Formats: sequence, structure tokens, C-alpha cells
Amino acid sequence: MAADASIRRATPDDAGVLCALAERTFVETFGHLYPPQDLADYLATAYPVELQRQQLQSGDYAAWLLDVAGEAVGFAFAGPCGLPHADASATDGELKRLYVLSQYQGGGRGGLLFDAALQWLQASGRTLWIGVWSENFGAQRFYARHGFEHVGAYEFPVGSVRDNEFILRRLAG
Repeated sequence: MAADASIRRATPDDAGVLCALAERTFVETFGHLYPPQDLADYLATAYPVELQRQQLQSGDYAAWLLDVAGEAVGFAFAGPCGLPHADASATDGELKRLYVLSQYQGGGRGGLLFDAALQWLQASGRTLWIGVWSENFGAQRFYARHGFEHVGAYEFPVGSVRDNEFILRRLAG
């Protein structure tokens, strides 16, 4: 990782930064997939700052920021599992989001964010879950290398578009 990069645990005061970065990375990564109005409607409700602040205050959720030269350029967000799978439980853990702005990808930065979130999630010995876009083959290979297996699928709505998302699981232990 570049010498000017660091990872730190986000605080409730970082809620606005996290939400802005979540929106920016979502648009950068997936924005081209959706009609402009569908994307705008999704973004208008997807990342409410007050909800993010409450989640971080609760202690049930955690986030980490990747900073380069004092700017947040990536993040990981984890908490109780909310994926629609019959075996999933809110007592299980879920890596909910992991994104790095494209110009900062490479060099293992995303892996460091993943490691920080995984360490926090594993501390309780929970089964771990991840939802990943069915066409994000690189992420699927990355998660498979870390012991996650495809166990289901669901639809992720963005306006009128329904993305096919895979559900990945790694059993506790």
C-alpha cells in the first residue's frame, strides 16, 4: 500500500463522509447500468446520513475508511446480516459494502479494508455473509479465495431495474 494511505475505523462523525463516498463509488462502479431517473431515485434514498450515524453509534455496525493524502477514497461497512436467505440470521455478520474509488484500486487497498472488516466480523465467531452482483466476477473470485461459497441469489432493485445478486456465505469456525 502507498506510504500516504491509511485505514481507520469510522466514527459516527464520519457518517456524512461515508454516505458521500458510498454514493460516489456506487455511481462510479454501477451508474452506467441504470436509466438516469432510476439511478437518481435510488441515490435519493440509499444512503441517509442520519441512519448511517445511528448504525455506527449502535455498535452493531462498523465501518473503515481508506484515506490517501487526507482524503477518504474507499470504505468497508459491516453489520448484522440482512440478506434474504433462509439460513441467514441477524446474529450472523454481513460485509455490506466494500468499495475503493477506481483511481485508487490496486496495491491491495481493498484487501486491507476487507481484512479489517473480516477481523471485526469474526471476533464473535459468527457465520459471515456477502451479497455480490452476479456479474462482478473479480469480487466473486476474491471472496471465494477467502472461503465464501455461493449459496443463493436475490434481486436488488434500482428503480425499474432488478439486478441479480449472489449470496455468499462462510460458515463460522
